Amino acid sequence: MTPQEKQLNLLGLAVKAGKLITGEELTIKSIQRNEAKLVIVASNASDNTREKLINKCKYYNVPLDISFTTDEISAAIGKSRSICAFTEKGFAGSYLKLKGTNNMK
Repeated sequence: MTPQEKQLNLLGLAVKAGKLITGEELTIKSIQRNEAKLVIVASNASDNTREKLINKCKYYNVPLDISFTTDEISAAIGKSRSICAFTEKGFAGSYLKLKGTNNMK
């Protein structure tokens, strides 16, 4: 199993554990409330959406990943989404470790 497949599996586990927020509005609110530990945006999300989330994450100093497509994210979490965020540091740290970067605070 590749690290990317493991990352997608981690998204599914986080959903089952109730530690993953999905959708643009909820994700932005979780960033502003300092609840989001890592934001994942689909590489094929609209330019405006990507730009908005990149700016929010930079401003609130939240790690961001744009590695997967909407289809890949949707298949992993079981619903059609292009944006999600881990709300638990352990899941976010594991995800980043699989990616090869671990810049969790």
